[in-house]
Amino acid sequence: MPWPEWLRGSSSSTKENLSKDGLHLPDNERARSWNDSLNATDWSHYTSPQVVTLTVLTTGATLVLYRLYRVHLMRIPNANYLTPNRIGKRSMYGYVTSVGDADNFRLFHTPGGRLAGWGWLPGRQLSKMKSFQNKTVHVRIAGVDAPEAAHFGRPAQPYSKEALDWLKGFVLHKYVRVMPYRRDQYERVVCTVHYWRWGFWKTDVGLQMLKNGCATVYEAKFGSEFGGAEKEKLYRETEAIAKQRKVGMWQKTGLVGRMLGKKDTSFESPRAYKTRMQKEQTAK
Repeated sequence: MPWPEWLRGSSSSTKENLSKDGLHLPDNERARSWNDSLNATDWSHYTSPQVVTLTVLTTGATLVLYRLYRVHLMRIPNANYLTPNRIGKRSMYGYVTSVGDADNFRLFHTPGGRLAGWGWLPGRQLSKMKSFQNKTVHVRIAGVDAPEAAHFGRPAQPYSKEALDWLKGFVLHKYVRVMPYRRDQYERVVCTVHYWRWGFWKTDVGLQMLKNGCATVYEAKFGSEFGGAEKEKLYRETEAIAKQRKVGMWQKTGLVGRMLGKKDTSFESPRAYKTRMQKEQTAK
């Protein structure tokens, strides 16, 4: 009895499938075909729209996060880490750890501020840190020159202690924002400094020093920095008003002082004092 056509067709179809799979080949050729299929790379998986889209999004997100970290979250431990793309362009927010002189202090950079956990997260509570050595930026307040304290055997200028006490009371152990302009010859970073009084009132620290008679306008022949001509004009006007009001270092001996034998002495600016000290040192 002959086989039905549909069964013969099935047999023919099976042979075709076996032929496609290489099962009809001799054993040595079948093994070679099997190994080739195992070692072959299907590149179509890597060029599919889904894979390409995911790769582009992942790479883009990584680059954006790295950029955000570099610009907003990377801490500047000292002046050596300040790059040209930050000088005069990007401000720094930080915690004042110490005030060494009446016109400079040490700043611990806290990128991201309280949103990044500075001041309240474990390990970021600066008031509990034992040492800030090699972790701070030495800041020189731009545009002002305060009376010199006693250094290297040199006598202190009048009103130097009062100016130092004023600056300590104003910024020590507080958060400030500084705009760096350049590094000076003492590896300090010359900056305009702002402090938020009562949490919302933005205050220019250098301007307040001039207003309270704690400093003069910086008068060096080169290296002076104010942050712009308008700010320099404002600083000079503020200094003139402080002189007229005779506040701080501009005040003269009062009636009681004169009765006690105190005499008014001619005023010597911090710049003139440093020039005189240098001449005396050279003459020795």
